[in-house]
Amino acid sequence: MGPTASGKTDLAAWLVERFPLEIVSVDSALVYRGMDIGTAKPDAGLLARAPHHLIDLVEPTEAYSAGRFRADATRVMTEIAARGRVPLLVGGTMLYFRALLGGLDDLPAADPALRAELEARAARAGWPTLHAELARLDPDTAARLAPNDAQRIQRALELCLSTGGTMSALLRARVATEQVTSPWRWSQFALFPEDRAWLHARIDLRFRTMLAAGLVDELRGLRARLPLTPSLPSMRCVGYRQAWRFLDGEIDAGALYAQGAAATRQLAKRQLTWLRGWEKVEKLDCARLPPAALADALARRLERDLSA
Repeated sequence: MGPTASGKTDLAAWLVERFPLEIVSVDSALVYRGMDIGTAKPDAGLLARAPHHLIDLVEPTEAYSAGRFRADATRVMTEIAARGRVPLLVGGTMLYFRALLGGLDDLPAADPALRAELEARAARAGWPTLHAELARLDPDTAARLAPNDAQRIQRALELCLSTGGTMSALLRARVATEQVTSPWRWSQFALFPEDRAWLHARIDLRFRTMLAAGLVDELRGLRARLPLTPSLPSMRCVGYRQAWRFLDGEIDAGALYAQGAAATRQLAKRQLTWLRGWEKVEKLDCARLPPAALADALARRLERDLSA
């Protein structure tokens, strides 16, 4: 696990060449076909060295949920184990990790009346106002969500108001129960840079590289080929949301870079917030350790766990 731009993919590819592992992507953006540049999808050369499961699953017009990821990942992991190999789950979509470790099926069903009320309030006051309310009721969940993440803010508030509990408490309880009965033995590692300036520099460079590689043209082609709208989950992905505004003439090239890099930094901050409170995870400071030392450290830990 780890925040965006922390070096997860390169490290995973190195490990796959040395251990009997197969990579399972845990990334809510890599599931979309044709969205390659803005998601930092592994290129053909890297995929030849280290094939990835669970990428390029759906068109950007389709939805893909944490529940579907759990089902897909469980199936693929079982197939990998049947081949005598070990699944290596790699990514930064923390909700997907949480769904896999603990499931989401037992959360209370949606309340249509309450949902309509929340939507009406958001229409009047804006989702940031409802995000502030969520921060009072469930600060752990609010810290992991962007102020305009309408779908997740709505669901978290709905749970608070309908059950008197919180999304974060329900997920922690579900994970604890699932891990007792899970057929899998989990070894959890996180790339966790203590130096935020190091991570921000990598994020800024990566977003500049995406723009130079043709992110805007990629989105232009997708819009010409598919009936996309800016409200689709795929188009709310960091980078694509800002490129959409650029294509619509709402922002210029300078703002595209500035807003895209800032949004990516905010995404990384939310990922780190998840990881800061994550239980049973071994954190490795990827900002302090050179890549070779980081790889060796994780290799030693994998050797320990695979032989246990």
